[in-house]
Amino acid sequence: MKIHTFGRFALLIGGCWLMIGQVTALRVGHLVDPDKGTVANNQIVLIENGKYSAIGPNLAIPAGAEVVDLSQHWVTQGLVDAHNHLALTYKMVPENNSYYLTTVLDSTAIRAIQAVSNGITMMSAGFTVVRDLGNNGNYADSALRIAIEQGWVPGPTMINSGIIIGGFGGQFSPVPEREGLIYPEYLNADTPDEIVKAVRKNIIYGAKVIKICVDCKTYGYTVEEMKLFISEAGKSGLKVAGHVQTNAGALRAIEAGIWSIEHSGALDDRTHKLMAQKGMWRVGTETPLTEYHTGMTPAAKARYQKQEEGMKNAYANKVNMAFSTDADYYIPGMTRGQVVIDFLKSWKDAGIPDKEILKIMTVNGYLVSDIYDKRGPIAVGMPADLIAVRENPLEKIDSLRDVRYVMKDGIFFKRDGTMTPEKFFHSGPTPESAWRIR
Repeated sequence: MKIHTFGRFALLIGGCWLMIGQVTALRVGHLVDPDKGTVANNQIVLIENGKYSAIGPNLAIPAGAEVVDLSQHWVTQGLVDAHNHLALTYKMVPENNSYYLTTVLDSTAIRAIQAVSNGITMMSAGFTVVRDLGNNGNYADSALRIAIEQGWVPGPTMINSGIIIGGFGGQFSPVPEREGLIYPEYLNADTPDEIVKAVRKNIIYGAKVIKICVDCKTYGYTVEEMKLFISEAGKSGLKVAGHVQTNAGALRAIEAGIWSIEHSGALDDRTHKLMAQKGMWRVGTETPLTEYHTGMTPAAKARYQKQEEGMKNAYANKVNMAFSTDADYYIPGMTRGQVVIDFLKSWKDAGIPDKEILKIMTVNGYLVSDIYDKRGPIAVGMPADLIAVRENPLEKIDSLRDVRYVMKDGIFFKRDGTMTPEKFFHSGPTPESAWRIR
């Protein structure tokens, strides 16, 4: 049933009316600025209409405001996972996962429902932004993003890619009788016309970033082909993320001027230096070495050692690094949010200082997501997204394993360790998503 112009306007006004006049005052004991690595003590943070309206040490609290005491907490920006797959959830078995089988057996509908659950647990863990890069069935990622924006389900701000675009076969190896099984996990694009069509298809179906397979096959994309991806995506203000598996592919992607290189196994000192020169993003997806993530085989330990050496080299070369996980699996007894926050181990083992890890998980995450001018900083006029923990994350990054408060768009999703997601349901469409209502 169509809702005509007046109905759309009424819904929009109704959604906004819920926020008008609501003022929340936070008594913050320690306000952390992860960009500068500093702490401002005893601050008052006022939030109105979902945004920060005033921040300072001696502010008057308006009459009737809801006052929340965070005087014993450290408050900072919401966290960002720059590479996740919310609508893919297979059982993690070290050295032998069932990813391909999952894509065949699970419908997009059930994967969208899994994505809602995964998004909720990501929020509970403090991740208010997720850059979701494909493997989401037939645009379950777009469906989830729109549902979150319209207030039907709670969840993080999503920067989603739609279907991954690659040369024939994507990351799969289909047989002639069943070559169609690669869709909808991958879009085949082997010619300039197909590249343009694939980018436009993803954009019209809700992508906010374009992801390509740079070198998933021996006939990977050339520099000129990647430049075409970049220019076509750029027409709509989108960036291009490149899944990279080989050093040669990485060099081509760097020459083409890609926005971010996803995964770090093929990167070395030479590529890191080139990336640093061009300001490119390294979205490394560094899995921690544990019994439940990777197993503890000699091969797993050797890969982990190489991974840590790569992280150290990237940090030494001042490459733009993002906290990213490639989380697309479940571990019994752990939520997706718990799986993701466990990746702190990799960064600590690489010797990255705690304050730098916090900046990478916040500021860098917003920058690689290309939204730092829209949300992220705790500053007047910005959307009120924040988390609160009981110890200083600049000095003890593991304090992020126990996020006590989570706020998104001025609404508490979690209070004193308890989720309160019901406040997000049916909150009404945001201005940027209202047009989606039919």
